[in-house]
Amino acid sequence: DASAAIRTPQVDANVSKVSAYPGVRAAMLIHQRRAAEDRDIVAEGRDIGTVVLPKADLKIFLTASVESRARRRYLEVQAKGGTESLEDIAASIASRDDMDSHRAVSPLRQADDAILLDNSELNLEETADAITNLIQQRCR
Repeated sequence: DASAAIRTPQVDANVSKVSAYPGVRAAMLIHQRRAAEDRDIVAEGRDIGTVVLPKADLKIFLTASVESRARRRYLEVQAKGGTESLEDIAASIASRDDMDSHRAVSPLRQADDAILLDNSELNLEETADAITNLIQQRCR
């Protein structure tokens, strides 16, 4: 489980730069599609619905304001004894969004057939409930 490792400031500072390389995107695309080949999966990523799995049965474009996302990350950082400021975290998130939205290969954008879910004002349980409801509606 790499969940904690991929949420470090070092990863945040470099992930958009690395993912902008066409070779990295092409290699990841192969692995991501293979993971979804013969089974239902839940996948998260900035180009999953538009590039990786464009024919997915359900696409949810989960978003939140920079402020809300920064506040959440700040609380995570503080809980782990980190020292990053809320302002630095917000600036990093905004910068990454901008880089990812404007990269030439697989830019961040909502797929035309994706359902927009803004969870700026939702907690984790409310977000999970909203997603579960969307899944249940789609699977009927």
